[in-house]
Amino acid sequence: MEQADDTSAASAFTPDEIEAGRRLFAGEWTFLSAAPTIATLPPMRTIEIALAGRSNVGKSSLVNALTGRKALARTSVTPGRTQELIFFGLGPDLTLVDMPGYGFAKAPKDKVDAWTATVHAYLRGRANLARVFVLIDSRHGLKPIDREVLDGLDKAAVSYAVVLTKADQLKPAELAQRVEETQAGLARRPAAFPLVFPTSSRDGSGIGELRAAVIRLMAERGVR
Repeated sequence: MEQADDTSAASAFTPDEIEAGRRLFAGEWTFLSAAPTIATLPPMRTIEIALAGRSNVGKSSLVNALTGRKALARTSVTPGRTQELIFFGLGPDLTLVDMPGYGFAKAPKDKVDAWTATVHAYLRGRANLARVFVLIDSRHGLKPIDREVLDGLDKAAVSYAVVLTKADQLKPAELAQRVEETQAGLARRPAAFPLVFPTSSRDGSGIGELRAAVIRLMAERGVR
């Protein structure tokens, strides 16, 4: 697992990495496919980054903020709308995956169970999956259902990092406390990246650091 000298995302990346991330994500993003089952997954490309989180935590909004697009990913106020693994591509080198939200899906139990099985199989078997960004609403912090997901990622040895969304809705002191609490909750988790990323899709804060983290990960994998 990667190590960092500082647990603050704002100070962990160089200006060159921030700029490289901006240039990379400013490229031409396209919708690749929507996969409701493992059998319908698209071919694996070089690097894949997945976004996981509770329904309505802001995954689609974060995809749009990262890529600088207003409507690349559909956003909805209806929890559980994303019912497939949604793949977005940037050339041959990078794919973003918007995963079905967990916790609030308004669907029959057998259908929710099927989505869950697909997600678990994807996480275990996707060889080019470089990292999962687990989105947590900064207003609420880690909940038991989030910890269950982190437990599963630790068990599967899938590298992940926690992204705090909607950070603009907290006062600076409250956000700093939430970051500290979240870091403490990740301290003994074997697959957790050591940085917590507070972000806001509304005002853009933290988006540059998240892009830079992808740039660094790609460099470590020998891409670009």
